[in-house]
This record gives sequence, structure tokens and C-alpha cells, in this order.
Amino acid sequence: MRRLLALAPALLVAACGGGPRPVQPPPATTPLPAERGDLIGLTPAELVQRFGTPALQIREGQGTKLQFRGTRCVLDAYLYPPAGGQGAERVAHVDTRVSSGADIDQRACIASLQGA
Repeated sequence: MRRLLALAPALLVAACGGGPRPVQPPPATTPLPAERGDLIGLTPAELVQRFGTPALQIREGQGTKLQFRGTRCVLDAYLYPPAGGQGAERVAHVDTRVSSGADIDQRACIASLQGA
């Protein structure tokens, strides 16, 4: 017990010796949305380059819906202008489904529309 009491002051000084260490922020990463492939952020021209001419184009309020159809699925891409209103519309949301309306894996639909 005496040994423990003798070491206590040394342990306290050692614990306080270094001062606070700066906290390092985690590295910045941009995760790929798990179910949207890499379509988020694309412009209408980039979508057309990937999938061809849309089967349907509808103006909805401030945004636009582009629909691409294939033999296996239908893809709806919803595009909106940047917050400031200046610049090209970009994909903000993507929905995919089979022709009956049931959901389909979005990566599989994207691959099938690209002919992969």
C-alpha cells in the first residue's frame, strides 16, 4: 500500500504532462450513394450520353423528370437547379422500377440501361 501511495504523485504528474492534443478531423470522403450508382449530380446532357434520349421529359415545378426505359426496367431521374438558381440542373434523386411498378435494384437497372 505504501508503494502505491508513493507512486501516486508521479502518476498524476505524468498524466498531466503532455497537455491537450489537437483533435484531428477524419479525412474527407464523398461516399457513393449505395442505391443510386453514380447518377447523383449529373446534368441532363450527361444522362443522355449514358442512356440515350429520354423516353419522357416532364417539367415539375422547379425541377425536371427524365425517364429512361429499357427491356428490364424504368429509371426516373429528378433534376433540380442549384440553390442559387444559376447553372445547369443536376440529378438530385433517382427511382427505378420494373414495368409493373415493383421496385428493382437500382444498380442492376442502371447497368441494364447502359447495356452492361
